[in-house]
Amino acid sequence: MRDLGIKDDEKVTDEFRQFVAGNTLYGWDEDKLEGGYPWAQCYGGYQFGQWAGQLGDGRAISLFETTNPATETRYELQLKGAGITPYSRFADGKAVLRSSIREFVVSEALNALSIPTTRALSLTLLSESKVLRERIEPGAIVLRFAQSWLRLGTFDLLRSRGDRKMVRQLSTYVAEEVFGGWDKLPGRLENPDQPGDAPPPARGVPEKTIEGPADGAENRFTRLYREIVRRNALVVAQWQAYGFMNGVLNTDNTSVYGLSIDFGPFAFMDNFDPSYTPNHDDGTLRYAYRNQPTIIWWNLVRLGEALGELMGMGSDVDSESYLAEGVKEGQEDEIIARAEKLITQAGEEFKQTFLSEYKRLMTARLGLRQQKESDFEILFSEALDTLEAFELDFSHFFRRLSSIKLADVSTEEARLRTAKVFFHNEGLSNSTSESEALDRISKWLSKWHDRVIEDWSPDGAGVTAGAEAERIQAMKQVNPNFVPRGWILDEIIRRVEKEGDRKVLDRVMHMALHPFNDAWSGQEFDGATWNGNYAEEQRWIGDVPRFERALQCSCSS
Repeated sequence: MRDLGIKDDEKVTDEFRQFVAGNTLYGWDEDKLEGGYPWAQCYGGYQFGQWAGQLGDGRAISLFETTNPATETRYELQLKGAGITPYSRFADGKAVLRSSIREFVVSEALNALSIPTTRALSLTLLSESKVLRERIEPGAIVLRFAQSWLRLGTFDLLRSRGDRKMVRQLSTYVAEEVFGGWDKLPGRLENPDQPGDAPPPARGVPEKTIEGPADGAENRFTRLYREIVRRNALVVAQWQAYGFMNGVLNTDNTSVYGLSIDFGPFAFMDNFDPSYTPNHDDGTLRYAYRNQPTIIWWNLVRLGEALGELMGMGSDVDSESYLAEGVKEGQEDEIIARAEKLITQAGEEFKQTFLSEYKRLMTARLGLRQQKESDFEILFSEALDTLEAFELDFSHFFRRLSSIKLADVSTEEARLRTAKVFFHNEGLSNSTSESEALDRISKWLSKWHDRVIEDWSPDGAGVTAGAEAERIQAMKQVNPNFVPRGWILDEIIRRVEKEGDRKVLDRVMHMALHPFNDAWSGQEFDGATWNGNYAEEQRWIGDVPRFERALQCSCSS
């Protein structure tokens, strides 16, 4: 409500409730038959690597755009599950309660982790609506909002139609309206032949590590492409650092704005497994955790192909002859070669932006202030390899590490004792011996111990008690105590749908909105004491039940 600029007391009004339920149109005058009018977007997409043709908002209906006067951030509000649209094809335009609860919770959970995402304002049960998916289920509507709902698939469709004029119009709209102007896009990459034309470095990319086109051909459409590339590199780096998987990263589920979008069979990692996919229809593991960065780049290459002509025209993109006549015979090879080079250079920027953001987050998650190049292999990679080898929990590892004091890992005996904190309650899940696991974790903790001392005591005088407390607090602010895992969401869905328990949804949302807390029940939030369920909270942040780890679900919703 605050982020949208809506007064908090409005949510109790009948007008507001009817609006978010899709029963009334905001600003619509029934007598004059004028006011706000809803719309749905048309787009295409590559699904599981294959061109699927025209798709579109089959059950998402946009209502209006609004700008928060305090933040000057513009959002587009839309209903998901409110009925058929021109792009519903042979479906009913509805959404089931099950998937609506999942999106409602996870989109706000991601936002609380500072991961770019679409948002959810309200969840409405359609008590009289029954929807057929794998079974008959109750229907629901989510009122969700985002800075933009445009997808890479929006460009895919125009490219498939050969609609060059609309590709240019859409690109201009994205630059001027979605990103706030051409001047907001990244500056030109430094051209070695034109050293005076150096731009500010792209966010997260060290200066002068990527050279611009030698012929000075980078135009504003290339800069637009680079902005979209950078945004998606950042968000996928954040997914990887927090163990989040979308499950279906088709181009129609990849945001132009760089948001986490369209939540189907998503999941947060339980036991660390790079090959895990939460989508039980993904038999080839195309969208598994380890493949997400590669798939996002694959999608961005498809966008580069859609923008290829505009980028490949270089400085002639605004020439009168091109605007009037298009590409002339004989220009094709030069345009294609230039576009391919620019896409390749954007790929280097994607890689460096991704790695920079991933290393930044992992450095913070391990309690370090300054990053060293050796940290990637010695600390990051070795930690993940160890988690995978012994099937240890990804989120618990970082949260429990946050509370470990240097004294707890200062000797081998202490490290072997402390290492058990990372085990499941039942012990190791696989056939590895406990002594082997403890020895390997102990060796890693020794390296971490030495690195923390180096980082927090650069003068070699030792880490003070105050510095240690500061480090622990800093780690707890980046390592969540709660994430909405699959087994928790399944429990919430069952209790809401089968048992009519609405309050449990409030409680899980409260934890998702405050993921870094040590506790919730009895704590003060916004000047009031939260009356939660302590036993329930401890169960949700505790061990994942052994046979409910790494759950998978379908795209059906």
